[in-house]
Amino acid sequence: MRGDVKKQSSMLSLRTPAERIPSDHPLRRVKDLADGALSVLSPTFDAMYSKVGRPSIPPERLLKSSLLMALYSVRSERLFCEQLDYNLLFRWFLDMDMEEPSPDHSTFSLNRERLLEHEVAKRFFVAVVEQARRAKLMSNEHFTVDGTLIDAWASLKSFRPKGEKEQKPPDDPGNPTVNFHGESRSNETHTSTTDPEARLAKKGRNREARLSYSANALMENRNGLLVDFCIEPADGRAERRSAEQMLERVAQRTRTRLTLGADKGYDVTSFIDRCRQLGVTPHVAQTSRSALDRRTARHAGYAVSQRIRKRVEEIFGWMKTVGGFRKTRYRGRERTQLAAYLVGAAYNLMRIARLQPA
Repeated sequence: MRGDVKKQSSMLSLRTPAERIPSDHPLRRVKDLADGALSVLSPTFDAMYSKVGRPSIPPERLLKSSLLMALYSVRSERLFCEQLDYNLLFRWFLDMDMEEPSPDHSTFSLNRERLLEHEVAKRFFVAVVEQARRAKLMSNEHFTVDGTLIDAWASLKSFRPKGEKEQKPPDDPGNPTVNFHGESRSNETHTSTTDPEARLAKKGRNREARLSYSANALMENRNGLLVDFCIEPADGRAERRSAEQMLERVAQRTRTRLTLGADKGYDVTSFIDRCRQLGVTPHVAQTSRSALDRRTARHAGYAVSQRIRKRVEEIFGWMKTVGGFRKTRYRGRERTQLAAYLVGAAYNLMRIARLQPA
């Protein structure tokens, strides 16, 4: 029998948002892991706010909102606040009831400086990594490093000569016509008026140059979890410089011999020598004039590192497609680094939830 459409909706409900979420929903495990990491940051949150005055939006809710935006590919904070009005799954994840109003999108901007000052995003990322380490999901000896380019929040039209006086465009001031033909542009002579920290870079030969940042990841080789994630100016040397910094932090936590898989871009004498100083065996892909000796490349572990190192591309692929980090939404390296830590934490939480179900 055909059912009738009921125009009048129910006026009273005794069910909570948690009851509407399936018991086997994958976000349940992610929520438990995120709450566990946030509980470690409670002393930091206490230091961020005054003891008097009007209560603010909980910082835990701001961080978990960033996780949802990465996990569900929400392209902006304004759109997320709009969806939060009618999405029961989002409200349950943020521990909001049905009657609580959604925050304004400007709340994220107003609290971002406070998060940057206390390095909250970095602390949250480290807490998630420690959860994986305590669960014995991470290797303490074998790692992979790689880098990619993240588009800056600036257009090529903003890449103007240094010291140029601002001129009123003859046509549309919001989107002026610019002719670059015959003009030689480089990072030494030009800078972006929108984001001065962005650099003109390209991924390879015969590729277009874009205003970018260099995103560098350190991955452990057991389950492909992200150990560290660093944003640097795309100056051509950022990948090796960031790799050395991340390796130094890892080497301080362990006294065992480490191995590091990498592509041909790291086959440089200075980088290999630095790895050996840190007690790291470099398993980098060899070029025709390789700086790596045959003694290292002949071992079976070298071939294993070269095979597993390709999994780091899965991290970059998820971040750029699902996580929405192909192009940063913020200006400046500091804010882009904050977003990188949150997207990296979202990736790790998703992986841990799959590797260690409840």
